[in-house]
Parts: sequence; C-alpha cells; structure tokens
Amino acid sequence: MAGVITASEPSWIAPFTGLSPRQFGKLITALRREGADPVRKGRPWSLPLEDRVLLVATVLIVDGTLVPTRDHQVAEQSKNYRYSTNHQVVIDADTRLVVAVGRPLPGNRNDCKAWELSGAKDAVGKTTVIADGGYRGTGLVIPHRREPGQAELPDWKEEHNTSHRKVRARVEHAFARMKTWKILRDCRLKGDGVHHAMLGIARLHNLALAG
Repeated sequence: MAGVITASEPSWIAPFTGLSPRQFGKLITALRREGADPVRKGRPWSLPLEDRVLLVATVLIVDGTLVPTRDHQVAEQSKNYRYSTNHQVVIDADTRLVVAVGRPLPGNRNDCKAWELSGAKDAVGKTTVIADGGYRGTGLVIPHRREPGQAELPDWKEEHNTSHRKVRARVEHAFARMKTWKILRDCRLKGDGVHHAMLGIARLHNLALAG
C-alpha cells in the first residue's frame, strides 16, 4: 500500500470514488477525450490526471455515535448499557468537516435503520458515501465480506478493505474530537436539546478545523 493516495494503487479507487478500477479507467478515458488533460505551455501538472481526478472525487463517510442522554423519553439502553441516542454523522473524507447530522434516534436502533430514519440519507442525496459493515443492504460502500463457506477473501478484496479502513477511520477521529466537549459525554438536556447540542458541537468542530 502506498503512503499517499494514488490511482496507481487500485485499492484506493473504490473507497474514494465508488467505482471499480475498470469504471474509473473509462472515466479517465472520457475526460481525456473531452480535453481535460491538454498539453500546455508552462509548468506541467505535478500529478497525472488519474491522481488529480481521484483527489477531487467527492466522497463522504457516515457512522453512528452514541451520546449518553439523561432524557429517557428520547433515549434507550444501548450496547454500552447506558441510555443513549444514536446520531448519524456524515463527514467529508477530504476536509474532515461535518456536512450532515441526522436527527437523534433511540440508542438501541441499528445504524442501517438510523441512516434512513434520521434524515442523514436524504441530506446527502446521491453522493458516494462509505461506511462500515454495519450498513449492509443500504447501498453504501462497505467492506467486502466472506461469502458462506469462503475461508478467506481474495488478496485484492483484502487490499480494498485495508484502504477502506484507513479512510473510514477519519470519522472516528472526528467523533473523538467532538466528544472532547463534555455535553456529548453526558447530555442532560431534554427533548430536542441533544439534537441541538450535536449540531452546535458539529459547528464548533468545523470552526476548529477551518482555523
């Protein structure tokens, strides 16, 4: 695996574009046909067209995070045995900025249901979104899984999963930064308060990143 994102390593292509290497190759061919990579005077591009396209591809990452919530009218006991709410948070894979926050659901709702019911799915439209294996059946880009009776994955699928984990880890890092604010470690607000708290912290997170 290369230390930088590059289209010369096919395993980077699917997580960042949602395309197979073959489909990505067709896209590059079409762009060149339309004049996207002309020979010009002056300083040449430092990156080939393939890498430039890969780096500007719009890719989002979604994951759910549990916020311990005192109001039992909106929270339920979750896998951490505390009353919590499930918040679907979508970040930009490149900038790490939060681009959407779904409405909170009881903490015992799984991410597949929460993705749709929270409004996060509608908020991102048809943009390519990657997620972990808990979002199976949602149409999102998730890791490859072994089929019944399959002892191990082919090497190329393992490579895809490795790059997928590296990219998806960015949303976990975002959660870690957001939860430095105590209110997301023990929310005492009632009703819509936990939702407003998450929205406010998301804005503070983005301001901190933007400098």
